[in-house]
Amino acid sequence: MSKRKLIVIGAGPGGYAAAFLAADLGIETMLIDKDVNPGGVCLYRGCIPSKALLHLAKIISEAEESKNFGVNFSKPKIDLKKIRTWKNDVVSKLTSGLGQLSKQRKIEYIQGTATFLDKNSIELTNTKNKKEKIEFEYAIIATGSYPTRIPALSDSSKNILDSTTALDLNKIPKTMLVIGGGYIGLELGTVYSALGTKVTIAEMLPGLLNGADRDLVSVLSTKVNKKFESILLNTKVIDIKEIKSGFKVKLQSKENKVSEKIYESVLISAGRKPNSSDLGLENAGINISKNGFIITDNQTRTSVNNIFAIGDVAGEPMLAHKASHEGRVAAEIIAGHKSAFEPKTIPAVVFTDPEIAWCGITENEAKEKGLDYTVSKFPWAASGRALTIGRTDGLTKLIIDNKTERILGVGIVGPNAGDLISEGALAIEMGANATDLKLTIHPHPTLSETIMESAEVFFGQSTHIYKPKKK
Repeated sequence: MSKRKLIVIGAGPGGYAAAFLAADLGIETMLIDKDVNPGGVCLYRGCIPSKALLHLAKIISEAEESKNFGVNFSKPKIDLKKIRTWKNDVVSKLTSGLGQLSKQRKIEYIQGTATFLDKNSIELTNTKNKKEKIEFEYAIIATGSYPTRIPALSDSSKNILDSTTALDLNKIPKTMLVIGGGYIGLELGTVYSALGTKVTIAEMLPGLLNGADRDLVSVLSTKVNKKFESILLNTKVIDIKEIKSGFKVKLQSKENKVSEKIYESVLISAGRKPNSSDLGLENAGINISKNGFIITDNQTRTSVNNIFAIGDVAGEPMLAHKASHEGRVAAEIIAGHKSAFEPKTIPAVVFTDPEIAWCGITENEAKEKGLDYTVSKFPWAASGRALTIGRTDGLTKLIIDNKTERILGVGIVGPNAGDLISEGALAIEMGANATDLKLTIHPHPTLSETIMESAEVFFGQSTHIYKPKKK
């Protein structure tokens, strides 16, 4: 039996960020994960491979739309084997690079799994099923999450796809039903649609992307309604049966009318759940919520003083960048530094076409809280840069406190919204007001100018649209 200063269980964006910083701060660190190198679901089976495929979808879409500018391309020839090789190469480069960084930092990386025996020890099981008891002074749990299964549906066939298996791209089906109109379903639907599949989205709620402001979603809806075969809102999937030609699916509408359709492929994208079971948390006395999340404080500390939890397993939002920052906080606390996870905002991005991004308070939340606010919008139809790329369907909006003129929230829909939202996040973290954004000189012609002009709209002084301030 041996003892370690710190063990980190899980090597996703949260786990490896925590382990790397801990090592940089002089802490002897062991990092444990099932995969051969750090990276976790995000790099191996989530964020990175999906964004690689979404880039291909964007290229195909832009090639199709270029006919509007007088340039015509022939129909793309899809080489699935080469696409898979390219996607896997992207993943391999990133994860092997993290493996090298781990070695450079002299982190003890173990490929295997861990189960708590008590609050100061784990049972480590390596890939050869060899077990070893390891004692530790501190531990960080960063085990992430897994795709939600709908037993009544997903148990009906092993051929039903989820967010992991859909990225394998074993074939391009002629038709696909995507169950769930959240960001995962829309992103993967975008990929398959670009590759030639007729995609149908079935969403139980009355709108796509529940939680995002409707004016932003409406821009995306207009686009995907043209790209997808159909979008079925207020629709519940009540039965799936595998048949020779694919799947026979029963759909129930809001009015309880049942229809039956056949799809070659079905993808369930009903969210994710925390990987908090099979860790022996009860042996260590670690408390979890009714939803399976490990309960932590603002220092990412669990109910057990020397054990921390970060990322998806520690609660919403389930975002890689949130996990990374939590990991760094945990490492700093263990190193004896003063630190806390207290962000004013965590930006969210949906990598569809167009992208949707937001941070801070949404307009929906501002209404629910009864805040005294103004929504200041700048339509991309008035943006010179948007015109040059043929994407005038975008929108930038600011939620501004009427008394202090502080920026409470930012929402953007349009190409590269995910890259643009960081300025909004910084504005909120810095406590910036509308004047700060208005006076910040933005380069021209760029899409980032829409943030500045949204602030100018608040004062009734936007250069490129005429909208006097209400008195």
